[in-house]
Amino acid sequence: MTRLWMVRHGPTHAKSMVGWSDLPADLSDTAAIARLRTYLPDAPTISSDLIRASATADVLRPRIRLPHDPSLREINFGAWELRSFRDVQAEDPNTIRAYWEQPGTIAPPDGESWNMVRRRVDDAVDALLTQGHENLIIVAHFGVILTQVQRALGIDAYAAFSHKIDNLSVTDMHIADGQWWVGKINHIP
Repeated sequence: MTRLWMVRHGPTHAKSMVGWSDLPADLSDTAAIARLRTYLPDAPTISSDLIRASATADVLRPRIRLPHDPSLREINFGAWELRSFRDVQAEDPNTIRAYWEQPGTIAPPDGESWNMVRRRVDDAVDALLTQGHENLIIVAHFGVILTQVQRALGIDAYAAFSHKIDNLSVTDMHIADGQWWVGKINHIP
């Protein structure tokens, strides 16, 4: 059995869609980081290669730090990157509404659909599961964590989007013999 501890990176304070842009995390809340460090097991830690995730993983001071994995990046918002929902909606209201309300095959221009993100993350997590870790900490992003919530609960993407994933929260899942169980979603230690 493997237990995944999925941690969302520290906040960027951006008021736009942040996917593959490499914005730093605000890691100044040392009390929250200390609580998170205490809550998590002493386990191998991997992160997305984006600095907001990799820096968050580093402040957890893991004993075993696995190399960053670009497959654990946030959704690629393409032409919508670093733009507000309101600005994109003014230009293309049908596509952006459908992207969030009917997630699946719809993608932003030059970006990823939900199904593409899910496939990318599932492949990365499956590769990690073959390594035989009892516990594994994955520091990543909102979309990455929701793909695995969707997978574990066997729900559709729209239902997965109903879950809140706060910065510096933990979502844990257990996997054994191909079966997934969810522990806590969006737990703030």
